[in-house]
Amino acid sequence: MKRKVLKYEASSIELRRLGTEKTNRASAGLDRKSALEIARIINAEDAKVAAAVKRVLPQIAHAINLITAALSQGGRLIYVGTGTSGRIAALDAVECPPTFDISARMVQFVIAGGPKALGAAVEADEDSRELGRRAIAKKKPTKKDVVIGIAASGRTPFTIAAIQYARAHGAKTVAVVCNRKSPLGKAAHVAIVAEVGAEVVAGSTRMKAGTAQKMILNMLTTGAMTRLGYVYGNLMVNVSPKNEKLVERGVGILEQAAGLERRAARLFIAAAGGRVPVALVMAKAGVNRAKAVAALRASQAQVRRAITLAGIP
Repeated sequence: MKRKVLKYEASSIELRRLGTEKTNRASAGLDRKSALEIARIINAEDAKVAAAVKRVLPQIAHAINLITAALSQGGRLIYVGTGTSGRIAALDAVECPPTFDISARMVQFVIAGGPKALGAAVEADEDSRELGRRAIAKKKPTKKDVVIGIAASGRTPFTIAAIQYARAHGAKTVAVVCNRKSPLGKAAHVAIVAEVGAEVVAGSTRMKAGTAQKMILNMLTTGAMTRLGYVYGNLMVNVSPKNEKLVERGVGILEQAAGLERRAARLFIAAAGGRVPVALVMAKAGVNRAKAVAALRASQAQVRRAITLAGIP
Protein backbone atom coordinates (compact mmCIF):
# COMPACT_ATOMS: atom_id res chain seq x y z
CA MET A 1 0.00 0.00 0.00
CA LYS A 2 2.80 2.41 0.91
CA ARG A 3 4.48 1.80 -2.47
CA LYS A 4 1.21 2.63 -4.29
CA VAL A 5 0.81 5.85 -2.32
CA LEU A 6 4.39 6.90 -3.13
CA LYS A 7 3.87 6.09 -6.80
CA TYR A 8 0.65 8.15 -6.85
CA GLU A 9 2.35 11.11 -5.16
CA ALA A 10 5.27 10.97 -7.60
CA SER A 11 2.84 10.87 -10.52
CA SER A 12 0.93 13.87 -9.14
CA ILE A 13 4.14 15.89 -8.79
CA GLU A 14 5.16 14.96 -12.34
CA LEU A 15 1.76 16.06 -13.69
CA ARG A 16 1.92 19.44 -11.95
CA ARG A 17 5.29 20.13 -13.58
CA LEU A 18 3.85 19.87 -17.09
CA GLY A 19 3.47 23.12 -18.99
CA THR A 20 -0.15 22.28 -19.84
CA GLU A 21 -0.99 21.87 -16.13
CA LYS A 22 0.51 25.09 -14.80
CA THR A 23 -1.47 28.15 -13.74
CA ASN A 24 -1.62 30.89 -16.36
CA ARG A 25 -0.76 34.35 -15.02
CA ALA A 26 -2.55 36.01 -17.91
CA SER A 27 -5.89 34.65 -16.68
CA ALA A 28 -5.44 35.29 -12.95
CA GLY A 29 -8.71 36.37 -11.37
CA LEU A 30 -10.67 35.11 -14.35
CA ASP A 31 -13.81 34.62 -12.28
CA ARG A 32 -13.93 38.35 -11.53
CA LYS A 33 -13.66 39.46 -15.15
CA SER A 34 -16.43 40.73 -17.42
CA ALA A 35 -17.57 38.69 -20.41
CA LEU A 36 -15.57 40.88 -22.78
CA GLU A 37 -12.44 40.64 -20.62
CA ILE A 38 -12.73 36.84 -20.53
CA ALA A 39 -13.13 36.73 -24.31
CA ARG A 40 -10.08 38.96 -24.79
CA ILE A 41 -7.93 36.83 -22.50
CA ILE A 42 -8.91 33.59 -24.24
CA ASN A 43 -8.41 35.18 -27.65
CA ALA A 44 -4.94 36.45 -26.70
CA GLU A 45 -3.93 32.99 -25.48
CA ASP A 46 -5.39 31.30 -28.57
CA ALA A 47 -3.23 33.59 -30.71
CA LYS A 48 -0.18 31.77 -29.34
CA VAL A 49 -1.27 28.39 -30.71
CA ALA A 50 -0.37 28.96 -34.37
CA ALA A 51 3.15 30.01 -33.38
CA ALA A 52 3.57 26.83 -31.32
CA VAL A 53 2.44 24.73 -34.28
CA LYS A 54 4.72 26.67 -36.65
CA ARG A 55 7.75 25.59 -34.62
CA VAL A 56 7.05 21.92 -35.37
CA LEU A 57 6.30 22.15 -39.11
CA PRO A 58 9.35 19.99 -40.05
CA GLN A 59 8.03 17.16 -37.85
CA ILE A 60 4.54 17.61 -39.29
CA ALA A 61 5.96 17.40 -42.82
CA HIS A 62 7.82 14.21 -41.88
CA ALA A 63 4.58 12.69 -40.63
CA ILE A 64 2.72 13.76 -43.79
CA ASN A 65 5.31 11.90 -45.87
CA LEU A 66 4.93 8.77 -43.71
CA ILE A 67 1.13 8.87 -44.08
CA THR A 68 1.32 9.49 -47.83
CA ALA A 69 3.65 6.52 -48.30
CA ALA A 70 1.45 4.26 -46.16
CA LEU A 71 -1.83 5.15 -47.87
CA SER A 72 -0.30 4.87 -51.34
CA GLN A 73 0.63 1.26 -50.53
CA GLY A 74 -2.81 0.29 -49.26
CA GLY A 75 -2.06 0.99 -45.61
CA ARG A 76 -4.08 2.95 -43.09
CA LEU A 77 -3.80 5.98 -40.84
CA ILE A 78 -5.05 5.05 -37.37
CA TYR A 79 -5.49 7.68 -34.66
CA VAL A 80 -5.41 6.72 -30.98
CA GLY A 81 -6.47 8.98 -28.13
CA THR A 82 -8.53 9.43 -24.98
CA GLY A 83 -10.96 12.13 -23.87
CA THR A 84 -10.65 15.41 -25.76
CA SER A 85 -7.69 14.13 -27.78
CA GLY A 86 -9.64 11.07 -28.88
CA ARG A 87 -12.67 13.13 -29.86
CA ILE A 88 -10.57 15.55 -31.92
CA ALA A 89 -8.94 12.57 -33.66
CA ALA A 90 -12.36 11.02 -34.34
CA LEU A 91 -13.60 14.29 -35.84
CA ASP A 92 -10.68 14.47 -38.26
CA ALA A 93 -11.02 10.80 -39.21
CA VAL A 94 -14.75 10.86 -39.96
CA GLU A 95 -14.45 14.06 -42.01
CA CYS A 96 -11.92 12.54 -44.44
CA PRO A 97 -14.34 10.35 -46.47
CA PRO A 98 -16.79 13.19 -47.30
CA THR A 99 -13.98 15.68 -47.92
CA PHE A 100 -11.78 13.52 -50.15
CA ASP A 101 -14.23 10.78 -51.21
CA ILE A 102 -12.05 8.04 -49.79
CA SER A 103 -12.91 4.78 -48.07
CA ALA A 104 -13.53 5.03 -44.32
CA ARG A 105 -10.94 2.25 -44.02
CA MET A 106 -8.11 4.61 -44.94
CA VAL A 107 -8.38 6.87 -41.87
CA GLN A 108 -9.62 5.30 -38.65
CA PHE A 109 -9.65 6.12 -34.95
CA VAL A 110 -9.44 4.36 -31.61
CA ILE A 111 -10.76 6.12 -28.51
CA ALA A 112 -10.60 4.88 -24.93
CA GLY A 113 -14.08 3.75 -23.92
CA GLY A 114 -15.15 3.08 -27.50
CA PRO A 115 -17.75 5.03 -29.52
CA LYS A 116 -19.80 5.89 -26.42
CA ALA A 117 -16.85 8.04 -25.26
CA LEU A 118 -17.55 10.42 -28.15
CA GLY A 119 -20.61 11.74 -26.34
CA ALA A 120 -19.77 11.13 -22.70
CA ALA A 121 -16.60 11.07 -20.61
CA VAL A 122 -15.15 7.59 -19.97
CA GLU A 123 -12.03 8.86 -18.22
CA ALA A 124 -11.10 5.81 -16.14
CA ASP A 125 -10.21 3.81 -19.26
CA GLU A 126 -7.35 6.15 -20.15
CA ASP A 127 -5.29 4.83 -17.22
CA SER A 128 -5.32 1.26 -18.54
CA ARG A 129 -2.36 0.11 -20.62
CA GLU A 130 -4.08 -3.23 -21.17
CA LEU A 131 -7.16 -1.58 -22.69
CA GLY A 132 -4.90 0.45 -24.97
CA ARG A 133 -3.14 -2.69 -26.21
CA ARG A 134 -6.44 -4.48 -26.73
CA ALA A 135 -8.01 -1.59 -28.61
CA ILE A 136 -5.17 -1.20 -31.11
CA ALA A 137 -4.72 -4.98 -31.40
CA LYS A 138 -8.25 -5.18 -32.83
CA LYS A 139 -7.05 -3.01 -35.71
CA LYS A 140 -4.21 -5.46 -36.45
CA PRO A 141 -1.57 -2.83 -37.30
CA THR A 142 1.18 -3.81 -39.74
CA LYS A 143 4.22 -2.28 -41.41
CA LYS A 144 1.88 -0.76 -44.01
CA ASP A 145 0.15 1.46 -41.42
CA VAL A 146 0.83 4.70 -39.59
CA VAL A 147 -0.53 4.93 -36.04
CA ILE A 148 -0.74 8.36 -34.40
CA GLY A 149 -1.14 8.79 -30.66
CA ILE A 150 -2.61 12.08 -29.44
CA ALA A 151 -2.30 13.25 -25.82
CA ALA A 152 -1.76 16.79 -24.54
CA SER A 153 0.21 15.60 -21.51
CA GLY A 154 2.05 12.91 -23.45
CA ARG A 155 1.72 10.55 -20.50
CA THR A 156 -1.63 8.78 -21.04
CA PRO A 157 -1.11 5.03 -20.36
CA PHE A 158 -3.83 3.89 -22.81
CA THR A 159 -2.28 5.81 -25.71
CA ILE A 160 1.34 5.01 -24.86
CA ALA A 161 0.59 1.27 -24.73
CA ALA A 162 -1.26 1.43 -28.05
CA ILE A 163 1.66 3.19 -29.75
CA GLN A 164 4.17 0.73 -28.29
CA TYR A 165 2.06 -2.20 -29.52
CA ALA A 166 1.69 -0.71 -33.01
CA ARG A 167 5.42 -0.01 -33.26
CA ALA A 168 6.30 -3.52 -32.12
CA HIS A 169 4.12 -4.84 -34.95
CA GLY A 170 5.92 -2.82 -37.61
CA ALA A 171 3.71 0.24 -37.96
CA LYS A 172 5.24 3.71 -38.26
CA THR A 173 4.23 5.71 -35.21
CA VAL A 174 3.73 9.42 -34.50
CA ALA A 175 3.02 11.25 -31.25
CA VAL A 176 1.11 14.55 -31.12
CA VAL A 177 1.76 16.06 -27.68
CA CYS A 178 2.03 19.45 -25.97
CA ASN A 179 4.87 18.75 -23.53
CA ARG A 180 8.47 17.94 -24.38
CA LYS A 181 10.31 14.76 -23.34
CA SER A 182 7.05 12.89 -22.79
CA PRO A 183 6.70 9.10 -22.56
CA LEU A 184 4.41 9.12 -25.60
CA GLY A 185 6.87 11.21 -27.60
CA LYS A 186 9.66 8.79 -26.72
CA ALA A 187 7.54 5.77 -27.66
CA ALA A 188 6.90 6.99 -31.23
CA HIS A 189 9.14 7.21 -34.28
CA VAL A 190 8.20 10.88 -34.74
CA ALA A 191 7.23 13.31 -31.97
CA ILE A 192 5.26 16.45 -32.84
CA VAL A 193 5.52 18.63 -29.73
CA ALA A 194 3.36 21.77 -29.83
CA GLU A 195 4.22 23.58 -26.60
CA VAL A 196 1.22 25.85 -26.10
CA GLY A 197 1.90 26.47 -22.40
CA ALA A 198 -0.55 26.95 -19.54
CA GLU A 199 -4.26 27.01 -20.29
CA VAL A 200 -6.60 29.90 -19.43
CA VAL A 201 -8.39 27.50 -17.08
CA ALA A 202 -5.50 25.56 -15.56
CA GLY A 203 -5.31 22.01 -16.89
CA SER A 204 -8.24 22.38 -19.31
CA THR A 205 -6.43 20.99 -22.33
CA ARG A 206 -9.59 21.10 -24.44
CA MET A 207 -8.55 24.73 -24.98
CA LYS A 208 -5.12 25.68 -26.45
CA ALA A 209 -3.81 22.12 -26.49
CA GLY A 210 -7.00 20.90 -28.19
CA THR A 211 -6.79 23.69 -30.75
CA ALA A 212 -3.18 22.80 -31.52
CA GLN A 213 -4.09 19.13 -31.90
CA LYS A 214 -6.91 19.93 -34.32
CA MET A 215 -4.65 22.17 -36.39
CA ILE A 216 -1.98 19.48 -36.59
CA LEU A 217 -4.34 16.62 -37.46
CA ASN A 218 -5.95 18.78 -40.16
CA MET A 219 -2.48 19.40 -41.60
CA LEU A 220 -1.58 15.71 -41.54
CA THR A 221 -4.65 14.44 -43.39
CA THR A 222 -5.01 17.41 -45.75
CA GLY A 223 -1.30 17.26 -46.56
CA ALA A 224 -1.33 13.53 -47.23
CA MET A 225 -4.56 13.59 -49.26
CA THR A 226 -3.26 16.49 -51.34
CA ARG A 227 -0.01 14.68 -52.08
CA LEU A 228 -2.02 11.59 -53.01
CA GLY A 229 -3.93 13.62 -55.62
CA TYR A 230 -7.33 13.86 -53.89
CA VAL A 231 -7.19 17.67 -54.21
CA TYR A 232 -7.00 19.48 -57.56
CA GLY A 233 -5.17 22.80 -57.15
CA ASN A 234 -6.72 23.85 -53.88
CA LEU A 235 -10.20 22.59 -54.76
CA MET A 236 -12.09 19.81 -52.96
CA VAL A 237 -12.61 18.10 -56.28
CA ASN A 238 -13.56 14.72 -54.83
CA VAL A 239 -16.63 16.14 -53.13
CA SER A 240 -19.59 13.78 -53.28
CA PRO A 241 -22.72 15.87 -54.03
CA LYS A 242 -25.21 14.20 -51.70
CA ASN A 243 -27.16 17.30 -50.68
CA GLU A 244 -28.04 20.70 -52.18
CA LYS A 245 -25.05 22.48 -50.63
CA LEU A 246 -22.62 19.91 -52.00
CA VAL A 247 -24.25 19.95 -55.43
CA GLU A 248 -23.69 23.70 -55.57
CA ARG A 249 -20.11 23.26 -54.37
CA GLY A 250 -19.50 20.70 -57.11
CA VAL A 251 -20.82 23.06 -59.78
CA GLY A 252 -18.62 25.87 -58.44
CA ILE A 253 -15.55 23.62 -58.44
CA LEU A 254 -16.14 22.64 -62.05
CA GLU A 255 -16.67 26.27 -63.06
CA GLN A 256 -13.33 27.24 -61.53
CA ALA A 257 -11.25 24.22 -62.48
CA ALA A 258 -12.47 23.87 -66.08
CA GLY A 259 -13.35 27.49 -66.80
CA LEU A 260 -16.97 26.63 -67.58
CA GLU A 261 -20.15 28.63 -67.43
CA ARG A 262 -22.64 27.51 -64.77
CA ARG A 263 -25.01 25.81 -67.22
CA ALA A 264 -22.17 23.92 -68.92
CA ALA A 265 -20.81 22.81 -65.55
CA ARG A 266 -24.21 21.40 -64.58
CA LEU A 267 -24.46 19.54 -67.90
CA PHE A 268 -21.03 17.96 -67.44
CA ILE A 269 -21.90 16.84 -63.90
CA ALA A 270 -25.15 15.33 -65.14
CA ALA A 271 -23.32 13.53 -67.96
CA ALA A 272 -20.81 12.23 -65.41
CA GLY A 273 -23.54 10.69 -63.31
CA GLY A 274 -23.13 13.31 -60.61
CA ARG A 275 -19.45 12.57 -60.05
CA VAL A 276 -17.41 15.79 -59.99
CA PRO A 277 -13.98 14.16 -60.68
CA VAL A 278 -15.39 12.35 -63.70
CA ALA A 279 -16.96 15.58 -64.97
CA LEU A 280 -13.67 17.44 -64.56
CA VAL A 281 -11.69 14.82 -66.48
CA MET A 282 -14.32 14.85 -69.22
CA ALA A 283 -14.20 18.64 -69.47
CA LYS A 284 -10.42 19.07 -69.26
CA ALA A 285 -9.41 16.12 -71.44
CA GLY A 286 -12.31 16.33 -73.89
CA VAL A 287 -13.32 12.68 -73.42
CA ASN A 288 -16.53 10.82 -72.74
CA ARG A 289 -17.63 9.41 -69.41
CA ALA A 290 -16.28 5.91 -69.99
CA LYS A 291 -12.78 7.17 -70.82
CA ALA A 292 -12.82 9.54 -67.84
CA VAL A 293 -13.82 6.74 -65.48
CA ALA A 294 -11.11 4.47 -66.91
CA ALA A 295 -8.48 7.19 -66.50
CA LEU A 296 -9.48 7.80 -62.88
CA ARG A 297 -9.30 4.08 -62.18
CA ALA A 298 -5.86 3.83 -63.78
CA SER A 299 -4.59 6.84 -61.82
CA GLN A 300 -6.00 5.61 -58.49
CA ALA A 301 -8.50 8.50 -58.43
CA GLN A 302 -5.82 11.17 -58.81
CA VAL A 303 -7.61 13.75 -60.91
CA ARG A 304 -4.61 15.61 -62.31
CA ARG A 305 -2.97 12.35 -63.44
CA ALA A 306 -6.28 11.13 -64.82
CA ILE A 307 -6.64 14.24 -66.99
CA THR A 308 -3.19 13.59 -68.43
CA LEU A 309 -3.90 9.89 -69.01
CA ALA A 310 -7.27 10.58 -70.61
CA GLY A 311 -5.75 13.10 -72.99
CA ILE A 312 -3.16 10.64 -74.33
CA PRO A 313 -4.30 9.25 -77.72
